Amino acid sequence: MPRMNPPAFTVRPVNWQASRDALRAVRRSVFIKEQKVPEEIEWDDADDNAYHVLAAARDGRPIGTGRLRLDCTIGRMAVIKQWRGRGVGSAILALLIDLARKEGCTELKLHSQTHALEFYLRFGFAPFGERFDEAGIPHQAMLLRFGQAQAL
Repeated sequence: MPRMNPPAFTVRPVNWQASRDALRAVRRSVFIKEQKVPEEIEWDDADDNAYHVLAAARDGRPIGTGRLRLDCTIGRMAVIKQWRGRGVGSAILALLIDLARKEGCTELKLHSQTHALEFYLRFGFAPFGERFDEAGIPHQAMLLRFGQAQAL
């Protein structure tokens, strides 16, 4: 039987307190350094009471994250630049959607950066409202009602 290669990355739910450094490292790299989001905007009190997902490379390095707030809102989706286009974001979003279903959410909201709209559309999210600026970056509010098909 041929030997299977281990996956290039793993994605799992994590506790904010236990994994804060890894989660913050990804968000600092993507949002603060790459996208120039002011640090005081990036960090908020919602982290303490949210579900967090962490993607890690085979060697354990953190490469992606996302969170699900208790109000059924997804946010802080981030993948380190060199890992984009390799399924990390899709794996994170799929796990967040699964967590939301298990927590009894009937719909999910998020604010997509406009360059990422197609990504969220593939999962069944639909845009609503006018586009807006958040931290100097164009965004679009999006909604997913459960019962609609999701691509994985």
